[in-house]
Amino acid sequence: MKDIKEATLITAIKTPYLPNGEFDLETYDFLVQRQIDNGTQGLVISGTTGEGHLMSWDEHIMLIAHTVNLYSDDLVIIGNTGSNNTKEAVKATKQGFAVGMDCSLQINPYYGKTSEDGLRSHFKSTLDLGPAMIYNVPPRTNQDILPHIMEELARHENMKGVKECMGSERIGGYEKKGIACWSGNDDQCHDSRHDFGSHGVVSVTSNLLPKTVRKLMDEKNDDLNNSLNEFYSWLFCAPNPIPLNTMMAMAGLIKPVFRLPYVPLNEADRAKGIEILKSLNVEEDFSDLRLLKDNEFILV
Repeated sequence: MKDIKEATLITAIKTPYLPNGEFDLETYDFLVQRQIDNGTQGLVISGTTGEGHLMSWDEHIMLIAHTVNLYSDDLVIIGNTGSNNTKEAVKATKQGFAVGMDCSLQINPYYGKTSEDGLRSHFKSTLDLGPAMIYNVPPRTNQDILPHIMEELARHENMKGVKECMGSERIGGYEKKGIACWSGNDDQCHDSRHDFGSHGVVSVTSNLLPKTVRKLMDEKNDDLNNSLNEFYSWLFCAPNPIPLNTMMAMAGLIKPVFRLPYVPLNEADRAKGIEILKSLNVEEDFSDLRLLKDNEFILV
């Protein structure tokens, strides 16, 4: 198994679709190779950005297996096999390890929230199966995994680290206690890395700007980081991954296909995004960037 702690840039990879709504594996392979070519060291498969919540479990495991089969030599492969249903999380995690993933991504039960003792039992059930990264994202789950719980979980031999969305100070606190932590917020990832000692980032932005995010992880560069603030704001102006999907389609990286309930940003917001992206001083080439009309998007 590859050591996840050596991966400073982990991309929460986008899942592209064909017009019939099925996975577009040819485009997916193009996206993954683009990540490898630009210094990404790991992928989260079928996470929030990859729209795992819009997939069947068979689709989850197939995409993890496909990625393992082609890219296991180049990347740390983290399969999102977490669930708010412990039994399903256990089943999916077993299947993910059976097809060769390096690590699972585990979230706390959302909507049907549980108690602190329930959190302990839920995570132990999946940690017992193999290496795991715990994902704390209260804006999605409406429940914060508090530090005293995370510190207890970190004593488990299979707990490899945390994807934390509660800010750089908490990340720094975990790192001081020897708990590997990756920022889950792109707009904070540079400071978390260089000022608070994070291991790196699990990034949405790197789907579009892998070279740029690679630079932000490798060296402190306040000017580059600050230049991205307007783009970060645009990229999260609607729930992730709506703006990302919209821009990747307009950049010609994916077909303009959305699985419902996601729909593209309105034309005014699309035009604003293009204006912002074109204004960035980055190395990525967006020569194919164009404003798509409403009737060019396919909703399935």
